[in-house]
Amino acid sequence: MSREEAYLKMLESTAAIQWNISMILEAKAVEAEKVKEWTHHHIHPRAFETHEDQLKESLTIHETIVELLEGMTKLENGLVSNLKAVLDTGEEEESGGGLGGLGDLGGLTAGGLSFGEDEK
Repeated sequence: MSREEAYLKMLESTAAIQWNISMILEAKAVEAEKVKEWTHHHIHPRAFETHEDQLKESLTIHETIVELLEGMTKLENGLVSNLKAVLDTGEEEESGGGLGGLGDLGGLTAGGLSFGEDEK
């Protein structure tokens, strides 16, 4: 398998992973709506003996949501590093434009994409 074919397989795999992530996020959005309805009906002062108990339950729910978001962020950062490797290699190969002429991926180079590093 040539280098270009390997890069294209990486990109195809990344696209498939992104599709699966979108499906997961869609399912999580539906689940989040159900959780929201449940919390509106069950997380109120009358359901708990003390305000501290109510706060603990609310924090548990929020911690679960934060853990989910952290996991998805780590997954996306891993995908970004793979894409950056492909894009950087395409720029380094001056002859032929790398990736069999797909080095810029339709005008999108690593310098033209924001990977969120500037926002940190």
